[in-house]
Amino acid sequence: MDIEERINLIAQKPTEEILTIDRLKQYLEQGIDLNHYIGFEISGFVHLGTGIISMLKVRDFQKAKVKTTLFLADYHSWINKKLGGDLETIRKVAKGYFAEALKVSLKTVGGDPDEVKVVLGSELYEKLGIEYLENIIKISMNTTLNRIKKGITIMGRKQGESISFAQLLYVPMQVADIYSLNVNLAHGGIDQRKAHVIAIEVSDAFGYKPIAVHHHLLLGMHIDENIRQKLLEAKKTNNRELFEDSVIDIKMSKSKPETAIFIHDTPEDIRRKIRKAYCPIGEIELNPIIELVEYVIYPILKEPIVIENKKTHQTMEFDNVEQLKEAYAKKQIHPLDLKEYVAEKLIEILEPARKYFLEGKGNKYLEELKNLQITR
Repeated sequence: MDIEERINLIAQKPTEEILTIDRLKQYLEQGIDLNHYIGFEISGFVHLGTGIISMLKVRDFQKAKVKTTLFLADYHSWINKKLGGDLETIRKVAKGYFAEALKVSLKTVGGDPDEVKVVLGSELYEKLGIEYLENIIKISMNTTLNRIKKGITIMGRKQGESISFAQLLYVPMQVADIYSLNVNLAHGGIDQRKAHVIAIEVSDAFGYKPIAVHHHLLLGMHIDENIRQKLLEAKKTNNRELFEDSVIDIKMSKSKPETAIFIHDTPEDIRRKIRKAYCPIGEIELNPIIELVEYVIYPILKEPIVIENKKTHQTMEFDNVEQLKEAYAKKQIHPLDLKEYVAEKLIEILEPARKYFLEGKGNKYLEELKNLQITR
């Protein structure tokens, strides 16, 4: 595989940004091995954004001959009060349900779960000992309190929100994870950008500069027209701060279960949630149902998109997402017909994960998490 092919795999959707493409090309030309990581807080059920979108990108990295790592951030989850703020519970779920859900998601999208390394944060810190603390101090000495405060949005919290002092440690800890794992390709959703930028800014203290790859954040199905217009205005005026704050409100979230599709949802659950989802007629930008086709269905199935008009039973076939968008923008497709297509294709795609967790070995992990009665 040549360098251009590897770059194309890394840059293709759901990638939204690479910091920087020139450095990526330089590393590949120099024959430097790329060591990837993506970190996850341990919370509730894994949805399409956490499982499918993230693992689609991990699949691409694997195809591009990148060494991939899933980092289960138990201490970060404790700081951010996930799963009731109980560290023992967080670790149990991390090594059970969460690790299994990510591996099953990776397999579902065509990746190889046997070729990805899974690292629990506390085990890494125990292994590194004082070195990890030194990394945090290096980072803290090379950035400012103001930069750290601005970075709290990576935790799903807004600037100005009241936080504990422990939560201020979150950002330098996340940056320290990158260098402690010898990562030169940091990966996350676009909401993790601020931490990755700090990692690049403090790189002189560590002797190398990492690349950062940010993937698309999947919209939650609770978005409404008011939120949509606010986001469109933020994009139009290039107001990054407003856009990043708004993303916290509109991304798919497990804390709002009726607005998220979980990887083990039943067909009935998927149909119900899709039927209720926001899908403005003729509007393709910031439309969560269009996004499901663009970022989940088409990249996985790679097949023509066939929409049936339920009233006339006539079908429209599209070779790619752009053709679908064009027809939808012209109001040639009714939202209900599009929703029907999306629901059935998601049911098809998620069948392996659903069977694993509802009928197979993964059921014990799912029931364990359900019994905790904590979804956040």
